[in-house]
Amino acid sequence: MEKASQHKKGLRPTPTAILNPRCDPIFKAIFTQGTEKSNFALKDLISSLLGREIAEMELLPNEEPVEILDEKQMSFDVNVTFDDGEKAELEMQGRNQDYDYASRAEIHAAKLLSSSNKRGSSYDSPKVYQISVLNFEMDKDDNSPVSWYTMRKETGAHLAGKLNVIFLDLVKVRRLIDKPVEQLTKAEKWGMFFAYADSEKHQPYVRKVIESEEALMAADFIVKTMSKEDAEWFRQNSYENAIWDYNHGMYRAEKRGERRKALETAKNFLRMGIDAFKVAQGTGLPVEEVQELQEKRVDK
Repeated sequence: MEKASQHKKGLRPTPTAILNPRCDPIFKAIFTQGTEKSNFALKDLISSLLGREIAEMELLPNEEPVEILDEKQMSFDVNVTFDDGEKAELEMQGRNQDYDYASRAEIHAAKLLSSSNKRGSSYDSPKVYQISVLNFEMDKDDNSPVSWYTMRKETGAHLAGKLNVIFLDLVKVRRLIDKPVEQLTKAEKWGMFFAYADSEKHQPYVRKVIESEEALMAADFIVKTMSKEDAEWFRQNSYENAIWDYNHGMYRAEKRGERRKALETAKNFLRMGIDAFKVAQGTGLPVEEVQELQEKRVDK
């Protein structure tokens, strides 16, 4: 009897599914392939955020992503140096952390500046730029999709302008959805690409945005090509699963901490002679559990 042909299903959810450019490893892969399209897209993105043309740019070698034990996430950065010696670090930040991300960005910029200034040299170091694409809202009081921070006096005058931190806020970019494409800045168009490239619902609008810029078409070509490969979907799924595991672990740890606090509070209330039913109501613990604590003579 002839065996029925078997078709091995790949990791791609549908034949037209697109990888998520907000996923750190995918974001990095778009801009670090070393191809003409990849270099062109990277140069255009950074140029749009800095508001100036970049004649030449060199992609710096970067270590393979490693797990940061205290953050439980993968670290992916794109590092470049311009023909005038200035440097930029570009990264995608998909979620806010327990720490202050603004402080993190400023410290990274300071490290980049420090590494650019060679020991024994003058202080005429080239400027550095720490650029983050954020998938969360950094400053709710500022409606601008692009924010640029540098050191200033109280009067607003710049210090030396060496240290620059730039954020492209995708939450604010999403508020511009359906705005006429011709009214979007190039930086906002890049934001639309990152925010909606993998969204089937917004494809008609996103296609107009992409087709309005040659660099966006190059990035779109790269993502679509990558999306045909199971290895890229495996990489994305692995990263997203690691983030989910981290979040779930943090949630469980938080709940364990809340429970320990509730138990200690209940014990203290019982020592004070407060009724078990009131203790249960005040701490959120089951009445039966509070009564059990009471029976164990917690006052000893």
